[in-house]
Amino acid sequence: MIYTITLNPALDRTLWINEIREDVSNRIVREESYAGGKGIDVSKVLTALGIENRALGFIAGFAGRQLVAQLIRDGTSCDFIPVSGETRINIVIHEMNTGRQIILNSSGPKIKPFELLEITDVIKRIEDPEFFSIGGSLPPGAHPEIYRKIIETARLRGARVVLDVDREALRVGIGGKPDVIKPNIHELSSLVGRKLEKRGDILEAAREINRRGVEIVLVSMGPRGILLVSDGNVYQAVPPKVEVVNTIGAGDSSVAGFIYGQVSGKSLSESLILATAAGTATTLRVGTALAQKRDVEEIAHQVELETIEEE
Repeated sequence: MIYTITLNPALDRTLWINEIREDVSNRIVREESYAGGKGIDVSKVLTALGIENRALGFIAGFAGRQLVAQLIRDGTSCDFIPVSGETRINIVIHEMNTGRQIILNSSGPKIKPFELLEITDVIKRIEDPEFFSIGGSLPPGAHPEIYRKIIETARLRGARVVLDVDREALRVGIGGKPDVIKPNIHELSSLVGRKLEKRGDILEAAREINRRGVEIVLVSMGPRGILLVSDGNVYQAVPPKVEVVNTIGAGDSSVAGFIYGQVSGKSLSESLILATAAGTATTLRVGTALAQKRDVEEIAHQVELETIEEE
C-alpha cells in the first residue's frame, strides 16, 4: 500500500473573475473547492492512475470535514487525525482577462505536541507499507524535526520514502535519509548553499545529496524537465512543449508519476518519464485540477529521455 502524509492540508477555494478592480464589487464568475496539500495531491493523482493509496495527516473543524468529504467523493481513501482548530482555507484567484493567478495561503491550525506525535504512532501500526510520500508545509509551531522522525519511523517499517519539502524542512528532513527527494533548482541551491544554473553544477549538487544517504534526487528544472541522479544513473527527461494553463500541483503530480512507475515495476528511467508526463499533464488543467491517466499516457510518449554519462 502507498501512503501519503500531509501535516498541514488545505481546502483550496478557487475563484474565477473576469478582471480584478479596486474599490468596486468584483463578481465571481465561477468557484470550486478542492482538497489540497502536497501529499493529498499525490494521493489524488495516484488514484487517477489506478494505484491504491491512502492519505494521512491532520484535519480540523468544518473545513477539515469538507476536505475529507471531497476526497471520499472523488474516490481517494484517507485516514486523518482530528485535531482542534480549523483546517486552513487557501484562496486561488484566476483573472480571466489577463490569465493572472493570485494565490493566498493561510497558516492552518496549531498542532499540539502530543497530537503531532500521533502520526508516528499511526505509521507504526500500518501493515506492510510499500511507499510513503511526505510533502507540504508544517503546521504553525511544528519543528522540521518531525519530518526526520516520520522518515525514520517509516524506514524502520521497511517502506521507501519520498520527501518533497523545502527550506529548513528539507535540510532537517534529509537527516532521516529518505530514499527520494524532489527539490526544484532553487530548493537544491538553498540546500547546498550556492546558486545552481548549469546542468553540471546541478548534477554535482545532487551527487552531494546522494553522499548524505539519499538514494535518488529528482531535480525539477521547469521547461528543461527533471534530472534524476542516483548511484550509477543520471537521466534527464524533457517534456514536450505545451501551453501551460496552471502550475499548481505539477510537482506533486511528478512525485505521483514516479511512484506509479516504481510500484508498477518500471525502471528508474521509465519512472522518470512518467514523473515528467504527470507533471506536464497537470499544467494543462485549469484551477487546482490534477493530471488524469489518459493525459499522462499520451504525454509519456512525447517525453525525450537523455542518459547522461559522467566524466
